[in-house]
Amino acid sequence: MMSEALHIVIPAYNEGENITRTLAAIEDRVLTPHRVLIVYDFDGDSTVPAVDAFVQERRADHVSLVKNRYGAGALNAIRTGFDAVEGGVVLVTMADTSDDLSVVDAMMHHIDEGYDIVCGSRYMKGGGQTGGPRTKRFLSRAAGVSFHALTGIPTHDITNSFKMYRKSVLDSIRIESSRGFEIGMEVTIKAFLRGYRVTEVPSCWRDRVAGESRFKLMKWLPAYLRWYVHGLKGRFLGAMRSPRSKAT
Repeated sequence: MMSEALHIVIPAYNEGENITRTLAAIEDRVLTPHRVLIVYDFDGDSTVPAVDAFVQERRADHVSLVKNRYGAGALNAIRTGFDAVEGGVVLVTMADTSDDLSVVDAMMHHIDEGYDIVCGSRYMKGGGQTGGPRTKRFLSRAAGVSFHALTGIPTHDITNSFKMYRKSVLDSIRIESSRGFEIGMEVTIKAFLRGYRVTEVPSCWRDRVAGESRFKLMKWLPAYLRWYVHGLKGRFLGAMRSPRSKAT
């Protein structure tokens, strides 16, 4: 089966120190033909000249800069990236080389098998994470493992933003997220509740080596809790309404 077109969306904010390494890693590790869209917030962003230099040096015509159209922030950058893709498959990855780009081809293989969303998973067998704030690691693992156990969703890492989506699935979901990286959690939970096929691959996350993370745990935690509860309610109500559940 021929793979659908792969579009890699990278939200970036002053990632001039990291973006060249990330783009080079994509070229080295992703064999699937792809297009890369780097979404930036403002013209003075240090990411912009670094990407321009990379494109010129490597003659990388498949790499494009896209200005955030919805306002500053990771959520709006990801939404802008989604809008810029007309079809095929979308992968969201970070600009700081933290995501495990060596598994992208395996994720694409699952899309070719008929899955609609493929999640990079730090908390399944073979996955892992190195570095980062201890509290964030604990809460993320607790959320992912417990949500998997309670709902049966086929990923142990619902909060991870490193996910691959069919664009048709993204187009079918009304996005209600308002902050941070919650959008990946929202889309995956809503898709699962609607019967779309979700799976995961083991992925190893490593903390950034340069620049400053803009992840705001306490500010974004209520948003993650919102979708966690939404998923529990949706799964429970769906089971209550299911003919199978009534028969048992």
